[in-house]
Amino acid sequence: MVKKVILAAVVLPIALGTASAFAGNKDSQNDKGHKSSFMEQCSPGLHLTPRLMKKLDLTDAQENQLKELRKADRAERKAKMDEHVQHMNALLLADKFDKAQAMTMVKEEQKDRVSRQVDRLEKDFKMLSVLTPAQKTKLLEIDKKHQQKCAKEMKPRMGKEHKEKGE
Repeated sequence: MVKKVILAAVVLPIALGTASAFAGNKDSQNDKGHKSSFMEQCSPGLHLTPRLMKKLDLTDAQENQLKELRKADRAERKAKMDEHVQHMNALLLADKFDKAQAMTMVKEEQKDRVSRQVDRLEKDFKMLSVLTPAQKTKLLEIDKKHQQKCAKEMKPRMGKEHKEKGE
């Protein structure tokens, strides 16, 4: 019985946190048809999405290079996720909950966050280095328009949040 309570105490926050991460703006969808949040759509930075790549008139060679970069990134992320899931399952399915091991795992995840951000920047750099100077200029123009649109849409949202909080 105690195992079930501990398991529920660990799994429930993770499940709820995951569910809230997927909740978002129902009117918007990413390139795979999945719903994406407003913050996901309006995150700063240059991200080469398939939709953006169509607007940049890439050559076949560029498209192939970008496809290979994305494929390698996907495989690497999957391997890391599989490893994480293995560690998580070993912790949760053990006979006794090992608080020290859980603390170690959480601390490692926090340390890894900085590394993942640097890796993401490096991967973005590699993808953008495939573009010609003219394509980079066009990408900057598209991004500038997109950020202006996001800022315009953000104003009413910020007003609603302040009203809801009673400010």
